Amino acid sequence: MSRRVVRQSKFRHVFGQAAKADQSYEDIRVSKVTWDSSFCAVNPKFLAIIVEAGGGGAFIVLPLAKTGRVDKNYPLVTGHTAPVLDIDWCPHNDNVIASASDDTTVMVWQIPDYTPMRNITEPILTLEGHSKRVGILCWHPTARNVLLSAGGDNVILIWNVGTGEVLLSLDDMHPDVIHSVCWNSNGSLLATTCKDKNLRIIDPRKGQVVAERFAAHEGMRPMRAVFTRQGHIFTTGFTRMSQRELGLWDPNNFEEPVALQEMDTSNGVLLPFYDPDSSIVYLCGKGDSSIRYFEITDEPPFVHYLNTFSSKEPQRGMGFMPKRGLDVSKCEIARFYKLHERKCEPIIMTVPRKSDLFQDDLYPDTPGPEPALEADEWLSGQDAEPVLISLRDGYVPPKHRELRVTKRNILDVRPPAGPRRSQSASDAPLSQRTLETLLEEIKALREQVQAQEQRITALENMLCELVDGTD
Repeated sequence: MSRRVVRQSKFRHVFGQAAKADQSYEDIRVSKVTWDSSFCAVNPKFLAIIVEAGGGGAFIVLPLAKTGRVDKNYPLVTGHTAPVLDIDWCPHNDNVIASASDDTTVMVWQIPDYTPMRNITEPILTLEGHSKRVGILCWHPTARNVLLSAGGDNVILIWNVGTGEVLLSLDDMHPDVIHSVCWNSNGSLLATTCKDKNLRIIDPRKGQVVAERFAAHEGMRPMRAVFTRQGHIFTTGFTRMSQRELGLWDPNNFEEPVALQEMDTSNGVLLPFYDPDSSIVYLCGKGDSSIRYFEITDEPPFVHYLNTFSSKEPQRGMGFMPKRGLDVSKCEIARFYKLHERKCEPIIMTVPRKSDLFQDDLYPDTPGPEPALEADEWLSGQDAEPVLISLRDGYVPPKHRELRVTKRNILDVRPPAGPRRSQSASDAPLSQRTLETLLEEIKALREQVQAQEQRITALENMLCELVDGTD
């Protein structure tokens, strides 16, 4: 008599649960833009959601603790002149978020720890380089201030947010619209999917496609790809018969998939959220009312179905909390922020355990907020894995950290020599003394501005302390 052997896995019984009603965020007018991004970004401090806004694009940023009904006059982050299409929190500074828009720009914002009194309208930085709408943003996982943007112009730009300059432009690799871009764990490679049906592995610093697979999924609808911990590529797409499909690929041998599974006939694009610590991938379809999750292992069939979390209402978008924002005392291994039409609802994934002790096997050291490299080190060819932290005592987000942008001083660049003009007395060259006087005045004004900035920062810190004291 044969007995069916059940696969051993500590994640076999992971279950999802919607948070209680009072833990949701109510009365938020979620954006109705038909764009396949997640519309939501979350970190251990803040929840950001792209919202409907008249006369431009906006998103709302709420402290995680500010649950319940959101006041209709709650300040928004507004500055784009067309709808916002994607937002992404900086992994190395919980107060910095980037937004991409239909207006062809990327904006980088500093979010204060206290609730602002009015809309935030001034970004720290506006990045202009795309000629069409920008729909994809992705921060570098290990290098400080390195941000990737991809636009409808089929170009990928990699920026140094610390200086506002373009580090790299990948403009001849995609002949059509880019559907998704993902860094690998140390940020040395990119996986991209494109409307031309190609899955590409790109070395951005060499400007080369190092591996390519045509029609990883044969259907015409958009495909998504993420790197796994083992260096494989996990993809979601559609078959020729418009069935949804998932795949696992080895970039060193793109001919045959490691795994390929058909799913269902729904037409929503499957957004994959991958957790390298547990090697679980969560699939959230836009317009679905479920989250399916799979464990990726080294044993056949390589992609193992675990379970499905189902609810009644379809999701408009989804935010995925970094591991350091989870409650380790409750064996929480993932948390999603599900967008409805008018609210956002946390969904908590838990491994059932009886013990109250810290579960080492569930929480290996995980990427923390410190970058491993500076932008110029990465650009010069250095690679480094993320700087890891232990979650044994939980994670406390650091206080507000300012993003300093040091743009190149245009006064250091000599103007090009133009054609000589006949000089009258009124436009004679400045005397040496006049030049010195002007430079002295500029220096004095600079010092004044710096002093005012320091004063503003000190006042903001005092305000944060007062707010923290009254919580």
